[in-house]
Amino acid sequence: MNRNPFVAGQFYSGSKDALSKEVARFVAGSKAEDDAIGVVSPHAGYIYSGAVAGSVLGSIKPKDTYIIMGPNHTGLGCQFALSPARIWKTPLGDVETDERLALEIKKNCRLIKDDELSHIKEHSIEVQLPILQYLNKNFKFVPIVISYAGLDVYRQIAKALAKSVKDLNLEKNITIIASSDMTHYEPQDTAKSKDFAAIEAILRLDEEELFKRISSMDITMCGYGPALIMIAASKALGAKKAKLVKYATSGDVSGDYSSVVGYAGITIS
Repeated sequence: MNRNPFVAGQFYSGSKDALSKEVARFVAGSKAEDDAIGVVSPHAGYIYSGAVAGSVLGSIKPKDTYIIMGPNHTGLGCQFALSPARIWKTPLGDVETDERLALEIKKNCRLIKDDELSHIKEHSIEVQLPILQYLNKNFKFVPIVISYAGLDVYRQIAKALAKSVKDLNLEKNITIIASSDMTHYEPQDTAKSKDFAAIEAILRLDEEELFKRISSMDITMCGYGPALIMIAASKALGAKKAKLVKYATSGDVSGDYSSVVGYAGITIS
């Protein structure tokens, strides 16, 4: 089974040449120096979030495998879903899923199921792939759609991910990517204030505090579930520090600061 691109020509350029040039512009000047265990990367249309995604993904050392988790924007499918597709296609070519790691994750976490419906129209994982393909010619990945749940559930999933990585001795060859935008459709000053409250919790590697602030401050960070899981799993794999690589909002592109979406690129190592 193959998974065809759903937002090519919408969120990013639909042809190979145009997409290569687009991504090249966003990663220009980046140095792949950070041996990242975890990453937060945005997933809006490249015109808005590409500079942040390119900066953060361009700053990390290429790995053999990525676990990419994204939120479920569509509401389709099951709550926590692996893609059953063996190949994900983009205009830059095909990317294989890591079936061995996916099987290990399912063995260690019965909450996660194979479910095509959760992935077929979901963009949050897809938009990470062309940038990774441009930076890393040979990798596999495990795509997981994450829906809303409680902190205990997210920690349970994180524990299973970390165990799966360790059981297969992949600690040095994997990065976990949480695909998430930040605050949605609020004035620039309000969005930045909320976003940096969330970013501070991430930089402290404190998933519990992030969960509290998401709720108490009404932060509309769509991928906070993936981020919480990524933080907890990264710590279980030895992460000790985090760094904000780049922050921006849609207003920085559109010039309209009355209603913006925030984007943060963060590495954890």
